[in-house]
Amino acid sequence: MGNGVREGQVDFKRQDAEPTTPTHLPPEGNQENKKVLNSLMSGALAGAVAKTAVAPLDRTKIMFQVSSKRFSAKEAYRLIYRTYLNEGLWSLWRGNSATMVRVIPYAAIQFCAHEEYKQLLGSYYGFQGKALTPFPRFIAGSLAGTTAAMLTYPLDMVRARMAVTPKEMYSNIVHVFVRISREEGLKTLYRGFTPTILGVIPYAGLSFFTYETLKKLHADHSGKSQPSPPERLLFGACAGLIGQSASYPLDVVRRRMQTAGVMGHTYSSILLTMQEIIREEGLIRGLYKGLSMNWVKGPIAVGISFTTFDLTQILLRKLQHSTNVERTESL
Repeated sequence: MGNGVREGQVDFKRQDAEPTTPTHLPPEGNQENKKVLNSLMSGALAGAVAKTAVAPLDRTKIMFQVSSKRFSAKEAYRLIYRTYLNEGLWSLWRGNSATMVRVIPYAAIQFCAHEEYKQLLGSYYGFQGKALTPFPRFIAGSLAGTTAAMLTYPLDMVRARMAVTPKEMYSNIVHVFVRISREEGLKTLYRGFTPTILGVIPYAGLSFFTYETLKKLHADHSGKSQPSPPERLLFGACAGLIGQSASYPLDVVRRRMQTAGVMGHTYSSILLTMQEIIREEGLIRGLYKGLSMNWVKGPIAVGISFTTFDLTQILLRKLQHSTNVERTESL
């Protein structure tokens, strides 16, 4: 009798709820699509907020990287101040529009790809639903960074050109593309691509590895499932410090090759570029020029980026959960 009542109740509910089943019980494919969309949106916001926050320091670093001037904190301050006096406050963000055009898709792809690679590697190594071991953790970060860099590289090239040239030379992003294509050839848009990829592998790999590792260690020792926002900022800062220090010489080489057409140099390969920089400026002063500024800029940017991504993900999940609850209760 009890079974009969249960069956009758179930049949009754199914009959009433059948037309609205897709609303409160979304197919697995829809849930996966929402997860990917959340990652893309969170990554895009994370990249935009982080890069805008450090844009003046980033432009100053690039200007030192592509010149033979000796870097120091005092000289960096003088350059920022002169730029402000001669071109105005907003000139410190010159090239930031190109940065946004690049960094929004770059960060969106990188963070989304990282989530997908973590899932794939978790399935492959048998860690589905659990934290990856160190090596797969590094691989997931490297693959994510490589994927994003490959898909957005010409935008990085354009951004570098706008950062080191006066505004009279290039009026906007489209103008940069048109002039480079007409005067230097389309292949110029991928100049410096090899050192970029070689630099992204340790940078993205170590950044994601460090951040994920610190979060796991925090959970193991504190008993809390999630770190607080200040702790996330600290973990992201450590990740940025380690990742950018490991890949910095290749970043200098990449910038030299990207801006060679407007700086009066010709760099044909990574090794020749390195040799010329070392010969003219020395190993440390040349290949590590501006690194101390990166130790300020990088940790801030990466810390903001990782924290913004995580908090936006949490917010979007809560919003979706509350929406699903409201839909279910309204049935």
